[in-house]
Amino acid sequence: MTKASVVILNWNGKKLLEQFLPSVVAHTQSDEYRVVVADNGSTDDSVEFLKANYPDLSLILLDKNYGFADGYNKAIQQVDSEYVVLLNSDVETTENWLDPLIQYMDAHPHVAAVQPKIRAYHHQKLFEYAGAAGGFLDRYGYPFCRGRILEIVEEDLGQYDVVLPVFWATGAALCIRRKEYMEVGGLDAGFFAHMEEIDLCWRLQARGHVVMCIPASVVYHVGGASLSKDNPKKMYLNFRNNLLMLYKNVPKSDFLSTFLMRFLFDFLAYLHLIQKGAFKSARAVVDAYRDFLKMRPTYKASRRENMNKTTVKKIGTLYRKSILLQFYLNKKRTYHSLYSK
Repeated sequence: MTKASVVILNWNGKKLLEQFLPSVVAHTQSDEYRVVVADNGSTDDSVEFLKANYPDLSLILLDKNYGFADGYNKAIQQVDSEYVVLLNSDVETTENWLDPLIQYMDAHPHVAAVQPKIRAYHHQKLFEYAGAAGGFLDRYGYPFCRGRILEIVEEDLGQYDVVLPVFWATGAALCIRRKEYMEVGGLDAGFFAHMEEIDLCWRLQARGHVVMCIPASVVYHVGGASLSKDNPKKMYLNFRNNLLMLYKNVPKSDFLSTFLMRFLFDFLAYLHLIQKGAFKSARAVVDAYRDFLKMRPTYKASRRENMNKTTVKKIGTLYRKSILLQFYLNKKRTYHSLYSK
């Protein structure tokens, strides 16, 4: 059995493979680690490029585009290794990037998943928006990072170079024990893309596992390579999947208050989008709520399973306040400021 498999999910991404795969192969391939490309039914010449230029690379061919979530589920089912790393195709790795992640997990068997420190590829002194130095979630389901609060991204000055438990590890570079990944059901295929790694990490922690950020490992992520964060389709998926995630995971004692406040905040966001003329994005919010209500009955069994298997009632890495109120009313714009008196 291979120690770790770095799995890159590709869909019509030949240009990204040409640009970023060389660094991954150079910094990863060894007797213990292997790089796997899982092709999600590409219609470009990605597969031909891989066969011609990387004939010795492990290649998994899926019959169609299953999306990020189920694409990884189907690929990881075919991988035989102790650890798997979900690595986006637009990530540039650094020398020996994988060693600190694997070494930490070997030494801490209670840790189910870790992520490296992630900097922005195009602005390499800055943290990367969607991963930074580890992800967190506020009580109403809004994600933020150590190094990024809402739209404010910090420069990496070493201020977060401490190994720390986090609420979620980014799906851009998520290292996880394959056994635990399979036991909790992997990524939620119904999400298709976006928020699925947060949902996965929530399930892991509710069942007694730990998620960490290991800043000694550094990678650079382009981000938004498939959809920019302002794209209405991405906004739709983020809102819809976030609501599904809350429905699946919020305990009964917090359920009503969470959804009432969440609806209020999202309604204000909708009004703000209308005010600035972003009508397609505003419509995406409405569509997300509509489809959440349609999909909710199909998630009753998932919620029941999560509640039944929960062993940790209060997850320590869940931020108990509202990140929106802290940001806009209390002017707290950095992770450190959230915990200062």
